[in-house]
Amino acid sequence: MHTYLRQIYDAFGPHRMFWGTDITKMPCSWRQCVTMFTEELPWLSDHDKTLIMGEAIRDWWGWA
Repeated sequence: MHTYLRQIYDAFGPHRMFWGTDITKMPCSWRQCVTMFTEELPWLSDHDKTLIMGEAIRDWWGWA
């Protein structure tokens, strides 16, 4: 999964990469889904994480 996430990041950047999940179809917990982005992708900066975990989609929707 990490390889695919890096490809998405490289192609679109953190301003167009939005975190989300349909937890009903995931074989892991909500915490594990979040933790993968917040703690297991060392190549993401803190600012990138902030964007991906909600700020970018908030801005995209114009909720800023």
